[in-house]
Order: sequence, then structure tokens, then C-alpha cells
Amino acid sequence: MGKLNKTEREWQRELSPEEYRITRQKGTEPAFTGQYWNTKQQGTYVCRCCGTELFTSDTKYDSGSGWPSFYRPVNAGAIDEQEDSTHGMTRTEIICHNCDAHLGHVFEDGPQPTGLRYCVNSASLQLKTNEKNDEETYP
Repeated sequence: MGKLNKTEREWQRELSPEEYRITRQKGTEPAFTGQYWNTKQQGTYVCRCCGTELFTSDTKYDSGSGWPSFYRPVNAGAIDEQEDSTHGMTRTEIICHNCDAHLGHVFEDGPQPTGLRYCVNSASLQLKTNEKNDEETYP
């Protein structure tokens, strides 16, 4: 299956201005402000832009950074890495393999078993919970 290709105009119509700025223009949300930085709900985190499964709550941990942090993606093929030398530093950017959405960065200061910290913007994610919501419990 090939990459999901949409025009910038299509992305702008589908995403909020903040989601577009972060996922399509490589922005960053302020620490401790995103929807998922402190959530404990169980489920699967998917790409906000295309729905590709990226991380599970089983690999999420509190890194103290103020962004959702994970020590492993769902599978190695879900995320691509590329060098990011913006802002006077060299980091490893992580992007969705399916649609090239900017997710955040990966650092080598995470917990075992991987030693990695996938530091992700909440605006790049959508949590598909394992819990039933109110709409599903009432006829």
C-alpha cells in the first residue's frame, strides 16, 4: 500500500489549525498542555491524520517532559525517522510512515527495555480507548 497523499488544502480542511500546524508544518505544542500528556486511559494511539496505529498505552510512561512519551511504537514500520537540525540542535524526528505527519522526536534517554523515549505531540495523536463510552452503553 502506498503513502497517503493529500494536498495542503485537503489537510487544512480536515485538521484544526493547531493539528495542521503541528502535523503538517512540524510544530510543537507547549509542554503540559496537550490532551494526552497525562492521560492514563487504556487503548491504542493512532495518527491524527490517517488513523495508523502508532503506540499502545502499555508502552506509555511518565517521562516528566510534559508530552506523551512511549518506549516503543506498535511496530517498527509504523514510524519513520529523519534527522532534524532545526533550532540549533540535532535531533531525530519521528513521522508517520503512512502519511508523513510530524509526530515529535525520539531520544535515547527512555526506560528499559528499549532505552528510547518517543516524545509525541498530543495533537498528532488520537486515542482509541478500550473503554466503552456513554454513547455505546445507551440504546
